[in-house]
Amino acid sequence: MSSQTIQWFPGHMHKARKEIEEAIPKVDVIIEVLDARIPFSSENPLIKSFRGQHGDNDKPVVKVLNKRDLADPEMTQMWIEHLEKEQGVKAIAITTENINEVNKITELCRKLAPHREEMGKNIRTMIMGIPNVGKSTIINTLAGRSVAVTGNQPAVTRQQQRINLQNGIVLSDTPGILWPKVENPHSGFRLAATGAVKDTAMDYIDVAFFTVEYLKEAYPELIKARYNLDDELPETEIELMEEIGRKRGCLRGGGRVDLHKASEILINELRNGTLGQITMERPEMITEELVNVAIEAEIKKEQQIKKKEERRKRYLRNKR
Repeated sequence: MSSQTIQWFPGHMHKARKEIEEAIPKVDVIIEVLDARIPFSSENPLIKSFRGQHGDNDKPVVKVLNKRDLADPEMTQMWIEHLEKEQGVKAIAITTENINEVNKITELCRKLAPHREEMGKNIRTMIMGIPNVGKSTIINTLAGRSVAVTGNQPAVTRQQQRINLQNGIVLSDTPGILWPKVENPHSGFRLAATGAVKDTAMDYIDVAFFTVEYLKEAYPELIKARYNLDDELPETEIELMEEIGRKRGCLRGGGRVDLHKASEILINELRNGTLGQITMERPEMITEELVNVAIEAEIKKEQQIKKKEERRKRYLRNKR
């Protein structure tokens, strides 16, 4: 597996960040839309800084785990409980196919800002989320009309807009923004696998290898059933991808498997739910990954200090 990290921060995203920072003081509740399949990896760490950057208590936030119909229900419940351990956070799992579920978001906003209603004022909310988590569809459902552009591509919304829901809640929409650099390489792969970043940002085969390695351990029965594989799955991800390719007729001359074509099939079937209800990460798994990321960052820092010291010594020797 490649250890590459995503760095994807187009100009409009930088502009959006500045606009959000300016608007946050006038917001009562933040609504953050997450992908239920990757609740941690689709959580934007910039939002944590937006919530607490004005010296007062952190802004309350509703974490909306969208696309729950594509995620593992048991894992989704586990993530809701995990997210709600944080003060001022309420979490809800929805699918935009169910209007009643979407409308429950406004109920949670009222619970988090009761003082606004008591004063007879609108609750001012701001909806955020990384690209392609279904934010615009949620806005249109809440508004009861088409006010936000939707599309199955990352970064469709390009500018902020303010929408009065006519029910005591005003909603500010924001462009889907990624943070400047995804530090956890595992999160980078999960974002790519679920379609949060453009397919050109990462290598399809790398993403498929990462995905199939996880699925082999976490959801072996779904893999066997979907690709009609025998009881014993191949040990390595490359052998498994080749087996999937053969089952799907992804063959080149000489009977060789076209891994790129097989990778596209796997990723597309993960994204559209054909593989089954799958969650790509668990809370305890993330804790372990973050520890490893911190260790690697410390090692890298020490290496940089060492190189800097060696350069300084070399410079002093040459100066003599």
